[in-house]
Amino acid sequence: MWQVKLRRKGAAPPAPAADSLGAAEWARDALGFPADRLQARILETHAKRGILNCTRQWGKSTVTAAMAVHQAVHQAGSLTLVVSPSARQSAEFLRKAAVFVRKLGIRPKGDGDNQLSLACPNGSRIVGLPGTEATIRGFSAVALLLVDEASRVSDSLYMAIRPMLAVSGGALWLMSTPYCRQGFFYETWTHGGPEWERIRAPATECPRIQPEFLREERATMGARSFQREYMCEFEDSVSALFQRDVLDNAITSEVQPLRL
Repeated sequence: MWQVKLRRKGAAPPAPAADSLGAAEWARDALGFPADRLQARILETHAKRGILNCTRQWGKSTVTAAMAVHQAVHQAGSLTLVVSPSARQSAEFLRKAAVFVRKLGIRPKGDGDNQLSLACPNGSRIVGLPGTEATIRGFSAVALLLVDEASRVSDSLYMAIRPMLAVSGGALWLMSTPYCRQGFFYETWTHGGPEWERIRAPATECPRIQPEFLREERATMGARSFQREYMCEFEDSVSALFQRDVLDNAITSEVQPLRL
């Protein structure tokens, strides 16, 4: 177990051990992160597959950074990978994780191999990767795989990272505000199997977003963009010739294909 270092004389006592509390309670006491009801559900779940469809500014990167640090503390020698559309976004995630690590009294440092990484005293690592398929291969034994802004990550990249869980049996979480009615994030949310735990977090149910702000946003950006950015609704692409519902309703299994 990752032992939390004692602070200087006169400082607060160290936080309770990770395995003596539930993950949400531990995040509150050890990391200073007071999770709300839905965030606590994410931290406490034992599901191996999870998908979070949430409003902008809900705190998905913060809660999953807390999840990553909890994983690193609780499972010595574990590897957590964070995949984002860009290196900048992965770096922002690592910064949030580093803030939590500092609250444990531990000085963040890299693993010596990856530019965006945190190495823990118990041998665990958190590594951030950009959304480029050519640069992410080679990792194995991944305990926790996080795909941030998943609606903007390409299908080819998603298919390239899934095999990293083949041997480890690790957990996979997809987090994003929705985008178009296409791609793996949409397909998983809409058609994924029962193994996926689905969590929807619209802005109207977020205690940190004020109703007055949402009224202003709806009036400014229009209904279509507002539904996507704040109400967790997938929208058809503006360049699509046909709406997705029309195409889905045109497909049937009752007609046998012609055999030539």
